Formats: sequence, C-alpha cells, structure tokens
Amino acid sequence: MIYILQHYGLALLVSDGYQMTGVAMTLWLLIISCAIGFCLALPLAIARNSKNPLIWGPVWLYGFIFRGTPLYVQLLLIYTGIYGLHFVQDTPPLAHFFRSALNCTLLSFALNTGAYTTEIFYGAIRDTAFGEVEAGRAYGMSRATLYRRIIIPSALRRALPMYSNEVILMLHATTLAFTATVPDILKVANDAYTATYAPFDAFGLAAMIYLCISFTLIFCFRRAERHFLAHLGT
Repeated sequence: MIYILQHYGLALLVSDGYQMTGVAMTLWLLIISCAIGFCLALPLAIARNSKNPLIWGPVWLYGFIFRGTPLYVQLLLIYTGIYGLHFVQDTPPLAHFFRSALNCTLLSFALNTGAYTTEIFYGAIRDTAFGEVEAGRAYGMSRATLYRRIIIPSALRRALPMYSNEVILMLHATTLAFTATVPDILKVANDAYTATYAPFDAFGLAAMIYLCISFTLIFCFRRAERHFLAHLGT
C-alpha cells in the first residue's frame, strides 16, 4: 500500500517534459479540456441559434460528429491518425503538436466536451424567456447587447445543472488518457498493480480518488446553483 501511495502522491511521473502526479495530470486534463470546450461552445451555441443554415449548419455537423462517435475512437484518430498524414509531418508546428500524446489527448477531450457543451448552451439560449428578450428590446438594446447583458447570463445560469453533469462525465472520460500513454490516475493505478499484483489496493484507491474529486466538483456546483439559481427557488 505504501508503494501505491508513493505512486499516487509522491513519485513524479514524466510526460512530454512535464513532471506531475497522476492526480495532477487528471485534474490538468479536466480543467484544460473543459476550459477550451467552454470557450469553444459559447460562440458556437450562439451560431447554432442562427436562422441562417450556412451558420448553424457547420455547428450542427460538428456536434453530430463528435456526439455521434465514441470519445475513444476520436482519441485514436487524433493520436494515431492525424500524425500519419503527410502534410502534417511536413509542417513542423503541426508535427510537433501531434507528436505529443498530451496535446492529442487534450485536443480530443476539448473537441468532445465542446460539442456536448454547445448543445447544452444552445438549448439554454433557445429557451430564454420571451419576456426577458422583450424587456431588453424595450430598452433599445442592440442584438449584441441583448446577448451580452441578458441572453447569455440568463442561459449560463439555467444551464449550470446540466453543465455540471458534463464536467463530471468529462472527469470519468479522462480515464481514456491511459490509452494514449498519458500518466493519469488510471495509468498510475495500472503501474502500481503491475508492480505489486494488488488489484484491489491499486484500482480501489484509484476509485476512491475519483470519488473524492467527483464529490468536490458536485459540492462546488451545488453551491453555485444555489447562488445563481436562487431566484428560481432551487
């Protein structure tokens, strides 16, 4: 057990030139992918609500592809497929980026969670109360100001419960980083199991760590929901 704890909390794992523990790597994957996905989803959700098919069509196609295929397949295509393309290998910046397992993992995670988050925000924006929009128009707000001051803040508050579920699911999805040799919690657990042949200790401790992280995230999101959705009586 001491050996396993050393792997999780004390022994540093090296990945792409960076040193961090398995827990830190998992949190890094979760935070960066969700942050990129959030920044990607917000403008795409606005475009998804456009009435112009040339605007909402590509966004719909992006969501259809990434929500309709398994994340594991997406990770394999990005990690093993893109680098095999000749124009990628002949372009030094692209070759350097896709040669890194961590970069490929972050890209696949961000694109996947971005697709789901886009649909969450799209639904929240679409369901904005008509009275809120009319009140903004009565004040003479332009469409951009209406989105900035009324529609987006209202939609983000109402989307918070669904977005919290997406973050938890993304935490569970980080276990796929193991397949790209990224040393996350599961990779460390497997290394500890290989060294000790104690599956219940290695993977049981991994499960407890995931439970602790999940509980912390749920607690933080519930506090945020009580604060931002207090006017709805939640």
